[in-house]
Amino acid sequence: MKTIIVGAGIGGMVTALYERMAGNEVVMFESKARLGGRLAYHERGEYRVDEGPTVVLLPNMIKEILNEIGLADRVEFVQIDPLYPLHFPDGSNFLKWSNKENQKKEIEKHFPGESGGFDEYMDDMKERYFDGKASFLDHAFLQRRAFWTIGNIKTLIKLKAYQSVRKQSKKYFKSIRLQEAFALQTLYIGGSPEQTPAIYSLVPFSEHEHGIWYIKGGYAKLAEVLAEALEERGVEVRTHSSVSEIVTEANEATGCIVNGEEVNGDRIVLNGEFPAAEKLMPENSKKTYKPSSGCLLFYFGLNKPLNTAHVHNFYIGESLDKHMNDLFVEHKLSDDPAFYVFNPSLIDETLAPEGHGVAYVLVPVPSADKISRKEYLTYAEKIKKLLIERTDAQLNEKIEWEHIRTPHEAKLDGLYQGGSFGIAPTLFQSGVFRPQVKPFSYNNVYAVGASVHPGGGIPIVMHGAKVLSKILRSETKEELMDIKEN
Repeated sequence: MKTIIVGAGIGGMVTALYERMAGNEVVMFESKARLGGRLAYHERGEYRVDEGPTVVLLPNMIKEILNEIGLADRVEFVQIDPLYPLHFPDGSNFLKWSNKENQKKEIEKHFPGESGGFDEYMDDMKERYFDGKASFLDHAFLQRRAFWTIGNIKTLIKLKAYQSVRKQSKKYFKSIRLQEAFALQTLYIGGSPEQTPAIYSLVPFSEHEHGIWYIKGGYAKLAEVLAEALEERGVEVRTHSSVSEIVTEANEATGCIVNGEEVNGDRIVLNGEFPAAEKLMPENSKKTYKPSSGCLLFYFGLNKPLNTAHVHNFYIGESLDKHMNDLFVEHKLSDDPAFYVFNPSLIDETLAPEGHGVAYVLVPVPSADKISRKEYLTYAEKIKKLLIERTDAQLNEKIEWEHIRTPHEAKLDGLYQGGSFGIAPTLFQSGVFRPQVKPFSYNNVYAVGASVHPGGGIPIVMHGAKVLSKILRSETKEELMDIKEN
C-alpha cells in the first residue's frame, strides 16, 4: 500500500509515521524547503525563537501520540505555573494558575467572593471535557448523519454548544475581567470569544486541568523530532515539490502531478490549508470559508533578556470586548489593543548567546484581505510604543535585531487569507460542519490539518492525524478482507 501525503505540516508528519507503523510505503511532497508547517523557528545567527505557536496545551494528548509512534523520550516538557499574568492598563495584574488552590486564592485577592464560581466552572467543565472529547474529538463524521445521534445531541445540549465561550463564562463569574480571563483563550485558535461555540470552553479549562507547558528548545523542536523520525523510518520526503493536481479515475484517485510529473499511489492525504488543498481536486468547489484571525508578529533578538517575570504574558487594553469587536465584527485595527508577549529565555538558555535573549510579540488583527500591509506596519509602530510603556522601558537599547511579520506574509506563506489558525472556529465551521478527514466523493482521498475536523492547535491537529490513521487502518483491513473473499 502506497500513501501519498501532500504537505508536511504536523498533521501530515504524524499521519506518515502512523502509516509507516502500519507497514505502508509513504511518500511526502512539501513545496517548501523545510517540514513542520506552522511549527518553525525564526533564526538569526545564534538566536532562535518560535515563529508560530508558543503555548503548549493538552500535553497528555501530545505525549500519548509521541508514545504511540515511539518518540516519547525525544521531547522534554517543562511545566509553567503560574500560567501567565493578565496585565491591565491601571498597573494591576491577575495571575492564572494551574494549581487550583493558588488560583482560588488569586481570585479572592482580586475578586472577593468569586472563587466559588471557579470551583463550579472546573467541576462542570471536567465532566464536559470527557463527554466532548469522547463524542466529538475522538470521531470523524464521514457522513453527517453519524453526527446527529441522540447521544451527540444530548452532549451538545449538555455542553451548551449553542452559547458562545464568552456567554458561558458569564455564568460563573460576575467581574468582566474574570469573564475575559476565562474566554480570551479562543484566540489560541483564531476565534472570537463572542462567536466561538461554548464547546471550546474546554480550552481555558484545560489550562487549569492539564497545565501549560514548554518544550525545551522551543515548540518547533517537535517538528525537528518528527522530521528526524521520518528519515529514520524510511519515509520518502521530497521538499521543493509542488503538487498542482490530484489525478482521478472514476471515484478513485490514482496519484498526483508533482513539479509537472505524475506520481502514482494507492491513496492520497491532503495536509495543509484545506481551502487551498481542495482546489487540487477535480471537483469545482464553490464553498467559501471564514478565515481565522491574523497575527501581527514581532521577533526580537536582544542583548539582554526582556524585562518580564513570566514566560507568557497577556497585556489587556481598557476593554478586551472592544478589541474583539474591532477585530471580528468591524474588521479594523483596534485603537485599544490587547497583545501577548513570549519570553522563553527565562527558562531556556539555548535560544540566544549567553546573557542575551529572544522575545516574541503577537497582536490579534484582521486577516490579510481586510488591511493593507502598509497599514499593518504603521500599526506596528504604535504597538512597539505600547511594548516600551507596558513591558520594558529599555527595549530599544536591548534590540540587536527585530523582524515584523504581517498577515500578508502569512498569506504568501500559504495560510488561508493570512489567518494564522486555518478557518475560523465558528459554529458552522466546527464539528460536523468542518471539513472532515474524508471530505470528497473519492474513495481514497483524505485530509488532515488545522482546517479539518477536529480543529486547530498543534495537539488537536496531531489528534486528528491519529483519528485519520485509525480510519486508514480500518479501510485497509476491509480491502484485504474483500481480496481474500474474492
